[in-house]
Amino acid sequence: MSVTLASTTTNNSTTTSRLPSPAPIDHDDDEVTPLQPPTSSLPCGLRPQKSISITLTGPSIFTVSATLLLSIHYLGSRLTECLVLVAPLVVLLRNDYENFLNLGPGGTPSTVYGYLQISWWRLWALRDPFTAPVVLSSSQIGGILQKQGLPYRSGPRPIVAGIAPQRQLDQHGSRHSYQMLRRAMVKLGTRSPLRFGTERSCVEKHGLALFAKYALRTNCQGEIVHVHDSDHSMHMCLHPDDIKVVLSKGWGQRHPLARNGWVLQMPVSPDFVMIYAPRYTTDEQELQIVYRIIEAAIWYTSEEKVSLS
Repeated sequence: MSVTLASTTTNNSTTTSRLPSPAPIDHDDDEVTPLQPPTSSLPCGLRPQKSISITLTGPSIFTVSATLLLSIHYLGSRLTECLVLVAPLVVLLRNDYENFLNLGPGGTPSTVYGYLQISWWRLWALRDPFTAPVVLSSSQIGGILQKQGLPYRSGPRPIVAGIAPQRQLDQHGSRHSYQMLRRAMVKLGTRSPLRFGTERSCVEKHGLALFAKYALRTNCQGEIVHVHDSDHSMHMCLHPDDIKVVLSKGWGQRHPLARNGWVLQMPVSPDFVMIYAPRYTTDEQELQIVYRIIEAAIWYTSEEKVSLS
C-alpha cells in the first residue's frame, strides 16, 4: 500500500475509472499447483521480525563496565550519560528499520526515506484495528455478507505487522489457494472486459489487482482488491456493515490508516481492510469464503453482483 500516491475517493455518483498503465504481471503464478499441506517456512519476500535481546556474559559485563569507567574518566559524566541514553535508542531504531525491510516490498520504498514516512504515519495509526468504523456513507443500503451467514474463521487470528506494507507473519495461505484466487480474478476480467480488468495494483504497486472500470467508490483508479505475492493476504474496501461482519467473524482487520483524519487526509479511506490469506483445507472452504468477501468488495465498489467461484 502506498502512503504517497494513492488517492481516496468515496462518492455516490458513477465515475469512469481509467485503468493504470499496463505493467508486466508474472503469469507463472496462474498455473495452479496441486493442493499441498502448509509448511512452516516463511513465504518468499518475507523475513522474520526481530526482537531485541541482550545476553551479558562475563567478558561482556567486564567490557561494558570498563567502557563506562573510561568514558567517565576521559569524557566526563555528562557526555557519558548522553552516550548511555543514545546507545539503546540507536539499537531500537536499527532493529525497527530492519523489521520494516523484512516485511518485503510494498507501496512504500524500502529505503530510509520510506522508513521515515512510515514512522510519521505510525503516529496516526489506529489503536484498535478490530473495532468496526462508524457509518461512512449516507446510503441506506446495507451490506450483503450478513445475509449470507458468513461462518467464523477457526483458530486465532494471524500476527500482522506493518503499515505499508502490512503483512501476515504467520498462518500464511497455501500457494494453491493463492493461484486459484489469481485465476478467479483474471477470469472475471476476461469474462467481462467492459466492466472489470486486472493489472498490477495501483495502491500497493506490487501484486495482482482487480479493477472496476465504472467504480462508485475506490482508493485508486477503480481498484477493488489486490493480493500480496508474499503472504497471500489481501486489501480491499468493504461496506461498513460488511466490515463489521468480517471483523466479528475473524476474517480480517482494518488497515492501520483506515480512519477519518481530522488534521491530515489519510492515504486510504476508512473502509479499507486487510483480509487474511485463505489457509490450506482439503475442501477449499476458506478460499470459497474469501471469494464471497471479494464479491462483497466488488458489489461495494461498483454495485454489481458477480460470482468468482
